[in-house]
Amino acid sequence: MRGALGRRLAAATSGGDKTVPAAAPETGARRPALVDCGLYRDGVRLPGAPDIAALYERARREPDAFVWLGLYEPDEAMLTEIAAVFGLHPLAVEDVLQQERRPKLERYEDVSFLVLRAAQYVEHAELTETSEVVDTGTVRIFVSGDFVITIRHGSVGELTSVRTDLEAGPALLAQGPWAVVHAVVDRIVDAYVDIAAAVQTDLDAVEAAVFTRTPGIGVEHIYQLKRELLEFRSAVLPLQRPLGGIVDGHSHQLPKEVRRYFRDVADHHARVVEQITSYDELLASILQARLGQVTIDQNNDMRKIASWAAIAAMQTAIAGVYGMNFTFMPELEWRYGYPGVLTLMLISAVVLYRILRRAGWL
Repeated sequence: MRGALGRRLAAATSGGDKTVPAAAPETGARRPALVDCGLYRDGVRLPGAPDIAALYERARREPDAFVWLGLYEPDEAMLTEIAAVFGLHPLAVEDVLQQERRPKLERYEDVSFLVLRAAQYVEHAELTETSEVVDTGTVRIFVSGDFVITIRHGSVGELTSVRTDLEAGPALLAQGPWAVVHAVVDRIVDAYVDIAAAVQTDLDAVEAAVFTRTPGIGVEHIYQLKRELLEFRSAVLPLQRPLGGIVDGHSHQLPKEVRRYFRDVADHHARVVEQITSYDELLASILQARLGQVTIDQNNDMRKIASWAAIAAMQTAIAGVYGMNFTFMPELEWRYGYPGVLTLMLISAVVLYRILRRAGWL
């Protein structure tokens, strides 16, 4: 197993962990599942052969050392090998294979399992009925005293920059595996903050368009933004409970300094939750206002239709009277009867139009 994993890691770590799709459109080649693996002690990455099992054995022997393994969409066979090396609980491995997406934090003896939803804002020139505003991915983390395993699914939430930043500042990395977890969670929550600010801009634009009656902004556009906000909400809000469990520290042993950093992350996350709640309420109000405008417009259209129908009905009534052709009708013998009736129809139409216009129906 050690040799197989070592060979797969050596072939995989040359590509890094970048935000790219699982298959390149030009070649169709799947990106490597094994991204990077390193042994760290006192915040410094130690040299060594890229053999996962060997690095993990060294981490267990040497004090204050741990292994950080990064994976991208591993298949079942690879995950089974990894689970055997690190002794991962089968239930947690099953969650990874089934692509569990709901943020949660569970503890299996000495190993904690954390599920996170990473998100990013999708730039768009204007909001349409099909605009994608928020894209999400999943990051799963196994953490213990000797190792931390990060598993990423989707094109969102790259972690190479997190590893690079931590290696450049070894003071925090020296705190152990939970320092890596903090860096990952902090990066994801910072992305939440940026997305919330960008969504605020979209909301302001939609609100201004609705209340200024800008053409092209319909109920469909608002519903699309609401759906995207719901996806963002489903990624952010469930993280409250896992963060609370980490900060409380009742079931997870964290260094005090790392727990202090987690409190700061929890504060940022709480502000984003408040923003999302207010956005949801504001969007509901905007939607109700737009629906009210649609109802008013429909009522106005119906009033106009009814007004023109009344004017037409007046002409029809006059024409109907003089179309009965009774024998004893004085107007039938009148020389100016035809132009007189036309004049009567015109005057009645003008009078009725002015009355309806003054009443606001036309």
